[in-house]
Amino acid sequence: MRELTINEIMQVSGAGGECAGDSGGDSGNNYGGVSDTESVGAELVNIYEGVVAAASHIIERVANAL
Repeated sequence: MRELTINEIMQVSGAGGECAGDSGGDSGNNYGGVSDTESVGAELVNIYEGVVAAASHIIERVANAL
């Protein structure tokens, strides 16, 4: 296996001559399509709680049917 050149590393990593956040304001960077990462943790907790509630409801319905 050969070593990558600097240009290949920059192309793969998405690096360029400047950081997207250097110009100030919104950097344009995102996390899985979400540019406002402040609430990602809370949203994941809400999704998890919704899945647990749905599974609990299904288990209860099946238990009552038996």
